[in-house]
Amino acid sequence: MREITMGRESLDRAVGGIKSKHSIIGREIELRKALICANAHRHILIEGPVGVGKTVLATAIADYLERPILRVDGDERYTEQKLTGWFDPPIVMQKGYNEESFIDGPLTQSMETGGILFINELNRLNEGVQNVLLPAMDEGKIEIPRIGTIYAKKGFLIIATQNPREFIATSSLSEALSDRFELLPLTYQNEDEERNIVETRTGIHDEHSTRLITEITRETRVHPFVRRGASIRAATSMASIIAFTERDIEDIRNAAYLALPTRMELREDSKKNVYEVIDEIIDKVVSRNPVSAEGKEDTGGPEDTAEGKDGEKKTIGR
Repeated sequence: MREITMGRESLDRAVGGIKSKHSIIGREIELRKALICANAHRHILIEGPVGVGKTVLATAIADYLERPILRVDGDERYTEQKLTGWFDPPIVMQKGYNEESFIDGPLTQSMETGGILFINELNRLNEGVQNVLLPAMDEGKIEIPRIGTIYAKKGFLIIATQNPREFIATSSLSEALSDRFELLPLTYQNEDEERNIVETRTGIHDEHSTRLITEITRETRVHPFVRRGASIRAATSMASIIAFTERDIEDIRNAAYLALPTRMELREDSKKNVYEVIDEIIDKVVSRNPVSAEGKEDTGGPEDTAEGKDGEKKTIGR
């Protein structure tokens, strides 16, 4: 188990090492805050929309701390017994209810080993399962029927993530559970960092193409007809698709039609369908960054914009 010293230089080295090992772009402030919380033995709740890197940040911190990691993925069907543990029926038939017939759940394992319980999308777990966490977080112990009290060893920590409550299939955490977490919010990163992420993840270093793709993705988050915009995951998908094309405007439009519809959600009162919204966004972005037929940035006349040389929009069939 790694011990953390709290000097500024040691924190900077720790953050640098985590970023290098896990290829994290930016997030220095968030990583420092997470390390400080872990050093203070405080449980951490990372909240943010889909695709901002919550899971990457959580697992990177857990890996740095060099403790056993147990993972739980949020699901309303997940039961209290799966979290704490259960008795194996065949063994119970032979030997009765005892420690030998008991199968530890991830909460019990992480407490007994002084490890980290990583809960992905905590607010997708039902309230009964969430409440099982309270005594473990507050008192460092849980009661298992027929087994007794399980005490948490030094190092036990819960790192959880959750999507904002307005997302589908999520619920609000109880006040009691929220009160036991330190909140680390993650928002979308700035444009330069997002473009850097696209280039790092895809290996594409065509600055003009990655800038177009990043701007298109970011525009989905502010369009008036869009309720939930696309994350950086959509941009990396678009970049991966156009890697096998000529990278002109038609290729970018085609990649957008493939990558964006499943990653954005229109408002109920939208007057356009998703492809019309995507077209509008692409035309707006390309008007700021003209693209020629060869996919290069065009500094010539207006005839070589997204409308095409003959005034007809270059598009593909839907």
